[in-house]
Amino acid sequence: MSLLKKLEQRSGTKCELCASEAQLNVYEVPPTSSADESNSILVCDTCSDQIENPDHVEVNHWRCLNDCMWSEVAAVQVVAWRMLTRLKSEGWPQDLLDMMYLDEDNLAWAKATGEDVEPETEIIHRDVNGVVLKTGDSVVLIKDLKVKGSSLVAKQGTAVRRISLDRDNAEFIEGKVGPTQIVIITKYVKKIG
Repeated sequence: MSLLKKLEQRSGTKCELCASEAQLNVYEVPPTSSADESNSILVCDTCSDQIENPDHVEVNHWRCLNDCMWSEVAAVQVVAWRMLTRLKSEGWPQDLLDMMYLDEDNLAWAKATGEDVEPETEIIHRDVNGVVLKTGDSVVLIKDLKVKGSSLVAKQGTAVRRISLDRDNAEFIEGKVGPTQIVIITKYVKKIG
């Protein structure tokens, strides 16, 4: 059974955030290395667009978080927490955040994209050209890199998909080169896509 069919079955063919039945798609909750039922949710185009594009957010659309934040699906809880955190300056989302509970692992997952970091303290990761990198982006290596602790050499031109960011250091990102998860210095990558 395809991932889409599994998510439709789990959600009753409704957006797992706002319960819309129109234009439903699989949304992989970053950071993920491979999509499966545990780290993906079924969302409508409206929710997906507003998650991906913070400047498109319609605050009243997200009143649905009052219901979906209680979902038993961890990925739904994570997205609800991220959106409530993003909107907390509106007042009512902070009240919902105060009521919400995430276990330690899910809270770490929710914070992995940096939604909880205040803009003035946020660490910005930039590629060799100064382009801002975000969790889930794809990059290409601009030179051959020797991987410490192994005989692996990551060749120039190698694409690294779905990167994750080091929350403590703007110079480091992580990604898979072949089967190996490695740390890469940002000045040796260029964002693609």
